[in-house]
Amino acid sequence: MQTRTFGRTGRKVGEIGFGAWAIGGSWGDVGEADAIAALEAALDSGVTFIDTADVYGDGRSERIVAKVLNARGRDGIYVATKAGRRLPQQIVAGYTYDNLTGWIDRSLKNLEVDTLDLVQLHCPPTDLYYHPEAFDALDRIKREGKIRDYGVSVERIEEALKAIEYPGVVSVQIIFNIFRQRPAGLFFEAAKARDVAVIARVPLASGLLTGKLSAASTFAADDHRQFNRHGEAFDVGETFSGVPYEVGLAAVERIRPLVKGDATMAQLALRWILMFDAVTVVIPGAKNAAQARANALAAELPALPEAEMATLRAIYDADIKPHVHHRW
Repeated sequence: MQTRTFGRTGRKVGEIGFGAWAIGGSWGDVGEADAIAALEAALDSGVTFIDTADVYGDGRSERIVAKVLNARGRDGIYVATKAGRRLPQQIVAGYTYDNLTGWIDRSLKNLEVDTLDLVQLHCPPTDLYYHPEAFDALDRIKREGKIRDYGVSVERIEEALKAIEYPGVVSVQIIFNIFRQRPAGLFFEAAKARDVAVIARVPLASGLLTGKLSAASTFAADDHRQFNRHGEAFDVGETFSGVPYEVGLAAVERIRPLVKGDATMAQLALRWILMFDAVTVVIPGAKNAAQARANALAAELPALPEAEMATLRAIYDADIKPHVHHRW
């Protein structure tokens, strides 16, 4: 596992991390034993960056992370969580010092630490990025010692570009994958110029880029791929990266011939992301140990040839871009 520097923090993290949404909830049933095994396997494979949130399973994800790290030790492990989605309604007025403190205190308890490594605003309303008082509140909480650093998790390029104007923002988490290539333009250039860490989330487009889904695939009622297919619960871009399901399946078949040797399509998709030096860490999720180990192995694949990168860009331009590029 190669490491990359996490922006201005100077910390080194493995370039493939662990996204802990699935072990919390909204991905169908994941028993605690499987969740623990998945996280253990990731850490055993060299993963040092864990991304969770206070709303994943209403704190379940954070508590599982704490349980695993308490048992094996926290040295060298960087844990990022998020705050803001506990608001009953996403409004700028809800992002107060008092509310942020309350959410952070809850995460401190769930993760069983005195200081959080990184807190990210969890996809707040776009207008929040034009309200410096929210970032002033985070600066105050940092001075109080409850957080070491803070960043943002965004839906749109506009939000990312505005967020990094605030000097306290050390990282931006954004959807970036073969089906969501727009961040690789202006945003990546700006992030590198300001030494801001980039966390690439939804790297497998909610499973589309594993190549294992089909028109006959079904999803549990509590899986966001069922209940948020059209953005009913949160931004539709979080589910299948906003790509219409049938369109995504067709594009996957065009990608399939590029998968070589013993590699899987998921590993190809993760390796594609690592081809961009602006990316600090990519955070695939895993519901069991086998998936976690396979994700980590993607770091060992050789660099993708320029011809393959060009082919993947052409597939995006022709099949996917009209559906997503202008929206996020």
